[in-house]
Parts: sequence; structure tokens; C-alpha cells
Amino acid sequence: METKPVIATELLKGQGLGNQLFCYVTTRALAHARGYGFSILNRELLDCMYFMDIDCGLDMGKDSFAEEYHEKEDRIYVGNSRHDIEHGCYITGADNALRALDRTTLLYGNMQDESYFGKYKKEIKTWLKVKPEYDCMDYSRENLCIINIRGGEYTSSPELFLRRRYWLDAMKIMRQKRPDMEFMTVTDDLAAARRILPEVEAHHFDLAGDYTIIKNTRYLILSNSTFAFFPAFTSDTVQYVIAPKYWARHNVSDGYWASEQNIYREFAYLDRKGKIFTAEACRKELDRYKQTSPYYKRIGQRLDGAALAAAKARSRWLVYRDLSVRALRSARRRLKNAAG
Repeated sequence: METKPVIATELLKGQGLGNQLFCYVTTRALAHARGYGFSILNRELLDCMYFMDIDCGLDMGKDSFAEEYHEKEDRIYVGNSRHDIEHGCYITGADNALRALDRTTLLYGNMQDESYFGKYKKEIKTWLKVKPEYDCMDYSRENLCIINIRGGEYTSSPELFLRRRYWLDAMKIMRQKRPDMEFMTVTDDLAAARRILPEVEAHHFDLAGDYTIIKNTRYLILSNSTFAFFPAFTSDTVQYVIAPKYWARHNVSDGYWASEQNIYREFAYLDRKGKIFTAEACRKELDRYKQTSPYYKRIGQRLDGAALAAAKARSRWLVYRDLSVRALRSARRRLKNAAG
């Protein structure tokens, strides 16, 4: 009897739960599309999702796979951050080869493009179904918008940690949707949330609470983090979602996305000037940008010579500027508290 091919992926320690869920869902969707079997290696890393019954497919070891496929990876080397000077900025779009896999294969990669899994939203809602006893609906009233601020290691990266202006502009747009809109932050970093948006009540619940509150909200303002994507994608209640334009390089990009895999058709994207864009408009703009951008003419090419020196100088200035602004705000708060 002929056995079906198997599409598999290996979850990696340190990958982050949002990234692991993308790998899980994309792998399963690719297998589902062809009627293949699927397998998730290192499946114990998903044990933290105790509020779901996640099917990890066939129980197989890495030695069962004679063939591996690594999703393509495109990077541009720009001077907007120390990371992008040294390691490059990840800009990759969809890798069409993933959808053409026709044999047993172990997959590795980012795997966040909607074209890999977007057709199977109904199935994904079943795959990521929350157990009823964990499904929190306490914060899903009609005039409440949930803000998901990503802190942690993002706070030390000026190119990543979203500016206060982003959140204020997004809240302004939400108030245009409903003048009586109220806001609550759900975050992994209460200190960072209270620092950047002190006027908004902030909470960090357990994993089930954070996930399901985001899933069950009516209105949602996202950070450039993968954690909130599948709660938003599988939501039966959400009416409007705002995300940062250019995703992981919202703060510094002149038109490139980090990465374009994170342009999703049901999200609205907010730029640094407070203007909102549809996903379709973002893709058209990016297509035009690719035609003229010098970065896209030298994908994968590292900076050297004068360009490298100038990039390092600019990177140091960006870090100094960010730290200076934070120090000034901290000093103002201390003065205000002392006066009060």
C-alpha cells in the first residue's frame, strides 16, 4: 500500500509562540491542500497552549526525513539599525515553492505569508479552537478596543519598539469609528506599556487570558508582533484591526516591509503620519517601491566602505535619540510627581 507524503516542520526553542503557530498552521495548511499527512517535531513546545487541543499530526523523528526545504530568505542591508547593518533586514515575500511541495519534506522558515494558509480560515478556526472553559468574553463589549503592546526585548530596539505617536494615532482612528470608544491594553510587559501609554489601563493575564481577550474583542490595535495574529485571524467578533505599516520597521522604513509576508488582507495599516492604508494599497505601493529602491537592486549585499561608516554613525544617532527622548520623558514624570 502506497503511503501518503508528509509535510512537517520542526519547532525551535527561542522561536516565540507566535512564530511557532505560523509554522504549525502553514505546515498543516500545505499538507491539507494536497491531502498529505503532517507532522510537528518538538511538539512539546506547544504544551503551553493548554487552552487548546492542538493536533500535531504523525509522531515522527527528524531521521524520518530525507529531504529538507528552507524557505527563501531575502535581506537588505540598511543603516537604520545596528541589527540591519550587521545581519540585514528580513524583507522576504511568499516562496511559491512551498505550495508546490509534492514529496515528504521537513520545512524550515518564517512561513507567515497569507497565501500559504489564507484559504483555510474555517479549518484553522477548528485547529486553534479554544476550550470553552478558557474562552474569556469579559472584555468584548461593543465600545472597547484592545491594544496589544509588545515589550520585552523590543524596548531596547529603536527600530522595533513602536512610538507613542503610533498608539495615539490609532486610538484617534478608533474614536472616529465610535466616539464612545474605550481602550484597554493587553501586554507581555506592563512596565513598558505604562511607560509608553500611561493613560490606558494595562493588564497581563495568563496566556489563555491574553490570547482569548485579543481574539474576542471588537476592535484591535496591534503591535508588530506575531503573537496576536492568529487570535485576530480566527476571531468571530473583530470588526476592525489596525497594524503598523511596514510591520517590524514601522519606525524607520522609507517604503520597504519587514517583511511583506506580514501584509494581511483583513488588517488596516497605519503609517507614521497617521494615515491609514488597506492591505491592497500597501502591496501596490510596495510593488512601485521595488522598481526604484536601491535596496532592492542589491538584496543580500552587505554595506562596505563609506556606506558602512555612514550607516554605523546613523545607527548610533538613532539609539542616542531614542534614549534621550525616553530620559527626557522620565525626568518630566519625576518632576511632575514631585510637584504633585
